[in-house]
Amino acid sequence: MTEDRGQRTVQLPGASRPQELLSSETVLELSGVVTRFGRNLVHDGIDLGVERGQILCLVGGSGSGKTTLLREIVGLLAPARGTVRLFGQPVLDRDARARRGLRRRFGMLFQQGALFSALNVFDNIAFPLRELRLLDESVIHDLVFIKLAMVELEARHALLMPAELSGGMVKRVALARALSLEPELLVLDEPTAGLDPDLADSFVRLIGSLQKQLGFTVVMVTHDLDTLAGLATRVAVLAERRIIANCSPAEVLAVDHPFVRSFFCSQHARAVMRGEDRT
Repeated sequence: MTEDRGQRTVQLPGASRPQELLSSETVLELSGVVTRFGRNLVHDGIDLGVERGQILCLVGGSGSGKTTLLREIVGLLAPARGTVRLFGQPVLDRDARARRGLRRRFGMLFQQGALFSALNVFDNIAFPLRELRLLDESVIHDLVFIKLAMVELEARHALLMPAELSGGMVKRVALARALSLEPELLVLDEPTAGLDPDLADSFVRLIGSLQKQLGFTVVMVTHDLDTLAGLATRVAVLAERRIIANCSPAEVLAVDHPFVRSFFCSQHARAVMRGEDRT
């Protein structure tokens, strides 16, 4: 995003230009990823690629290591073996400057929002912008209110503390913070967890609308079929410590595997995936 202030123009680091969004590019690539915790083998050779503009939903059973994989994708956890690349670069690049540059190109929405409890809404959203140490406070002020409007919150909400927010507002503030640096990749961990159906549907529509406007790529974990059906263009199924399927939502229904059958193939699940029943 470009912010104009008089004769000055600020280009946020990592912000994608429209022509870049039209090009084909592998945004995320996992190759041979092995994850261990002591003797516990969680992942045994994960291979996964995500192209620019896709909305990939990662599903799997409880304990299959979905959130662990997200942590490896954003560099919070190192795999025992294998490589994780974002935009062609190792996410755990040895060069500290390269790692900082890479972090500016993605945003993450944690399951419970993970807002800083001691900071108000304004300062939570401003936090990544201030960490850049490149922007004037007046520019940061304007950008924070732009982000608030993007997630359909009002200017008056900027002074509220996290404890004063409803569950739906926490999600929206966390989304505004995740989008503060105009990321090319948005990583979501159970984005609608804890929301009632109406709020969940509203939040899914908001994410979908912003993705269409801004063109960012999405990788998300969810167990909610309505969220998956409302957003996903690709579904990756994590089972038996590997990715056993990576296909369209329509194609995943034909995958012959016990987890897929139990997760997707009830009458209600099939209706949701086909858009016939969103109740």
